[in-house]
Amino acid sequence: MPKTMTRRYALSLTLVTCVVPLSATAQQPKAATAPEFVAITDDPKLPRVLLMGDSVSIAYALEVRKLLAGVANVHRVSANCGSTKVALGYYGLKRWLPDSKERWDAIHFNHGLHDLSYRFPDDRDKNDKGEYASPSNGGHQNVPPEVYEKNLRQIIARLKQTGAKLIFASTTPVPESDAAKYVKDSELPYNEVAKRVMTEEGVSWNDLWALVKPRQSELQGKRNVHFQSKGSSVMAKQVVEMIQNALSARKTQP
Repeated sequence: MPKTMTRRYALSLTLVTCVVPLSATAQQPKAATAPEFVAITDDPKLPRVLLMGDSVSIAYALEVRKLLAGVANVHRVSANCGSTKVALGYYGLKRWLPDSKERWDAIHFNHGLHDLSYRFPDDRDKNDKGEYASPSNGGHQNVPPEVYEKNLRQIIARLKQTGAKLIFASTTPVPESDAAKYVKDSELPYNEVAKRVMTEEGVSWNDLWALVKPRQSELQGKRNVHFQSKGSSVMAKQVVEMIQNALSARKTQP
């Protein structure tokens, strides 16, 4: 075999042996579990607390757990809990609370942002052009207020079965947003409904809306329903206070 052919053959063989085994054996790395969702091991001497909610809730979960270290076992549902419709569907409470006999001391929960956001008739929040659903292009609110009320009552009924003191967090302010599916101030009627439901159902009201509204420009992202780390920290402290009050109330029960 000529030397040039030998060199070409050797080069080809080298490429094959380098490339083929990689493509044949390479494995996709497993996605790491978000730290908020990592399961914790209970200290049996401490009360059990569960956090349920959307991405705003996820963002303050770790700080809540840190602030309650040595006070309570703080668990977090390992998912964005989305809308009330999601909570009542196959993906929701049936998976988050699969054991009907499981007991909790306090549950802090919220739904709202995913209920008030807009969807197209096919249930997508974006169309093929990349446009968000909105009132001006045929969008409708994912869960209208009257259905939101019914859904909240069903969720509360399930949570009460755990024996927990229940705390509901109001939906935080919706600004003019780059994601047009969120319409400014659309949280207001939902909070009005939620507060009435919580009062009637005996659920504590954690008014995060009132907490952050005066400092909205400082705490919230620009044109975004989500918060800067400072905002999440501010909310975490009030969440902790509400949980501590709920746990103290349990201790005083006969």
